[in-house]
Amino acid sequence: MSEITLTLVLLLLLFFLLGSGIWVAFSLLAVGMAGMALFSDAPLGEVMATTVWGASNGWALAALPLFIWMGEILFRSRLSEDMFTGLSPWLTHLPGRLLHVNILGCGIFAAVSGSSAATAATIGKMSIPELARRNYPENMMVGTLAGSATLGLLIPPSIILIVYGVATEQSIARLFVAGVLPGCLLVTLFVGYVVVWSLLHPQAIPPGEPSLPFREKLNRSRRLIPVCLLIVGVIGSIYSGIASPTDAAAVGVLLALVLSRYTGSLSRQSFLDGLMGATKASCMIAFILAGAAFLTVAMGFTGIPKLLAAWIGAMSLSPYALLGALTLFFIIMGCFLDGISVVVLTTSVVMPMVEQAGIDPLWFGIFVVIVVEMAQITPPVGFNLFVIQGLTGMDILKVAYAALPFFLLLLAGLALIVVFPGIVTVLPNMMGG
Repeated sequence: MSEITLTLVLLLLLFFLLGSGIWVAFSLLAVGMAGMALFSDAPLGEVMATTVWGASNGWALAALPLFIWMGEILFRSRLSEDMFTGLSPWLTHLPGRLLHVNILGCGIFAAVSGSSAATAATIGKMSIPELARRNYPENMMVGTLAGSATLGLLIPPSIILIVYGVATEQSIARLFVAGVLPGCLLVTLFVGYVVVWSLLHPQAIPPGEPSLPFREKLNRSRRLIPVCLLIVGVIGSIYSGIASPTDAAAVGVLLALVLSRYTGSLSRQSFLDGLMGATKASCMIAFILAGAAFLTVAMGFTGIPKLLAAWIGAMSLSPYALLGALTLFFIIMGCFLDGISVVVLTTSVVMPMVEQAGIDPLWFGIFVVIVVEMAQITPPVGFNLFVIQGLTGMDILKVAYAALPFFLLLLAGLALIVVFPGIVTVLPNMMGG
């Protein structure tokens, strides 16, 4: 059987297993076992045992449950309410007014959450009732939330960047730092779009509330101090080299517990709920990573990645053409799988092509995350769309339509980092290592 036929057989088997509702991790293990059993003489049991164990006990993985736990603690705290109170007085004169609370609130929460769905749910619970009560246009209210919540995947500490770093053996600290400027770029694009839209549709934005005295604005902004300290504590300790991502995650959990206690939202029940939520999410991701690691090794034994890399090389695609093809590929994959599954499923096959084309794997990690962000607001399996549908009761296609301008803005952000790769690489290069 030729390698092309073998690739198609294994791909069809994978999609059949995923489509039948079998867990992603089991599907990955099953396809890896089939590939090795049918097309390799390697000892299946020994390879599987050593690979799964090796993928499960890496020190870098310790950051994953800690950052997820930090997000779970904050999800149950008064953080989003405090952010609305602290941000809103400063935005009354900016075109679009309180719509910017969605964007800036998601940007801030993304920097302490690491999860796109958690960002959408937390900020949405707070902002949607407030904006609806003030008669803001529904499509912009939902669109700004859907688009901005994707920042949870990019702005560090990002769970998906940890997964990418583990899967491709890249420095997680450098990946975190690389995500800062692209995250700020996307926030700027979103704010700029809302400003322009509001100037073109002034009648759609309700009148602003009476302006508060400067002293009162400052007084309300004091409620932003704890979360800003948390961001500085986590990101600052990584950027300055004081702490590794794992150490910073532990610091983040401790600060999140203190913050939650300080705001009066930490109880025995919320502590246990957060711990259980983090445990379930971490186990799911670790299990998927173990399955993906075994599939990667199995694919190596079958020779498929080397064949595909050689095939791409023979086509003499320019790096831009390759990136265009991969963008389309990742968006299609993201229509059916969550972001973490997309990353772990594809790295074994895609990375040889990327390296063959001379593309920096660190830069490519940010590229992949932005494309996966786009898939988060693409039907039928855009996870942010599901979260917002649950919050608003709107039809999912209406939510997707409202999010379309932000999908295009993410595409513009992607184009900018392709044309100006320094947006991604300048901070990690300053950091060194």
